[in-house]
Amino acid sequence: MQTNLLEAFEKMQTVEELTAFQAGITRQGFSGFKPFLDSFTELLKTAKDGDLERIEALLAKACHLFPEPAAFSPSWETVWQQLSDSAAAKRQVLQTVAESEREGEWQIIMDNPHAVQEVVCYPGLSFQDAAYLYAYFRPQLEKSEYIRMQKIQTLIQETGS
Repeated sequence: MQTNLLEAFEKMQTVEELTAFQAGITRQGFSGFKPFLDSFTELLKTAKDGDLERIEALLAKACHLFPEPAAFSPSWETVWQQLSDSAAAKRQVLQTVAESEREGEWQIIMDNPHAVQEVVCYPGLSFQDAAYLYAYFRPQLEKSEYIRMQKIQTLIQETGS
């Protein structure tokens, strides 16, 4: 249903169509807007080379139609900027890693060497999953934190008995 919602939104061109869509989502409130936002998250998760211009255009269109997403939930005050920042980070990953280098196992590591906290590691990822996690977490980094997306070249793994 979420994909259909976004596909329908993407096809809308007239002011009447967009106004009716806006009114329908607004009438439903949180429960109408959340699936709309979730469809953007799903789109970013699966985005490949060449998809980001389309995603950025859809984000701009959605931001124009719903300029105050905090009206649906205070936690969404900056959701359009967050999604745009994630799209930019995903673009960076896709432009940096050649398609021929994307096969294999990837991982995401996040840490702040100046703070007493645990290192966060997401191992055993496909390139697509790692690229999405990088794009999701990159814009949220605090001072002195870092994020690494790295491909596993050699792996030795054992399981205790």
